[in-house]
Amino acid sequence: MKREEKEVLYNFLDTARCWAEGFGLPKPAPVTFVDDTTVPPIITTADTLEIISEEIAACGRCGLAATRNFAVPGEGANNPLVLIIGEGPGAEEDNTGHAFIGEAGKLLDKMLAAIDLSRKTNTHILNIVKCRPPGNRDPNPDEISLCLPYLHRQIDLLNPVAILTLGRVALTSLVNTSDGIGKVHGQFFEYRGYPLMPTYHPSALLRNEEYKRPAWEDLKKLRAWINSTVPPNDPRLGTL
Repeated sequence: MKREEKEVLYNFLDTARCWAEGFGLPKPAPVTFVDDTTVPPIITTADTLEIISEEIAACGRCGLAATRNFAVPGEGANNPLVLIIGEGPGAEEDNTGHAFIGEAGKLLDKMLAAIDLSRKTNTHILNIVKCRPPGNRDPNPDEISLCLPYLHRQIDLLNPVAILTLGRVALTSLVNTSDGIGKVHGQFFEYRGYPLMPTYHPSALLRNEEYKRPAWEDLKKLRAWINSTVPPNDPRLGTL
């Protein structure tokens, strides 16, 4: 409110007081009025992958924080065609803080390269939980539920064209199904508005080569869907 407006309002109210009491004249204001200052709006910091990574590195929401060496926020292209979601870090990831760098990670990179995908250019890799469960056990439901908010924020920021989940735990953490990965791999589901395809985890392929053929068919199906959905001039498509 402006100084002049405050003075007019004070005089009006004081005059009304005098009329109500039946005597006296308005008195000068006991203070000097000044213009109100404009209060600047509160500016909130926009969410970023870097902010989320810092929060994950300092996270102590569940017991996995007590046994980890490094949390593994994830890594890859920031504008991906495909967001790959695994179960959780393994031993080598826990020792380095990087996602999918062990033997399973090397196989994953080869599989992606076969359909012109790469964590360097058009793919981002995350996990359901950001810390390694001891002994590589499955993460328990509480650990998953406490970690999922990080994943949701990452998905919102990355805004992929499609999601590819690796293995049973990643699938059942995101999709309400009791069917095993052997039954539903290669099918499309929906998660938070994004098409989601489950396939076998690379570690399962290392243990059982019989899974390599169906996993390859899944990847070809995903690539065909991407090619039919994304504009052909999108530089993320590569050369296939």
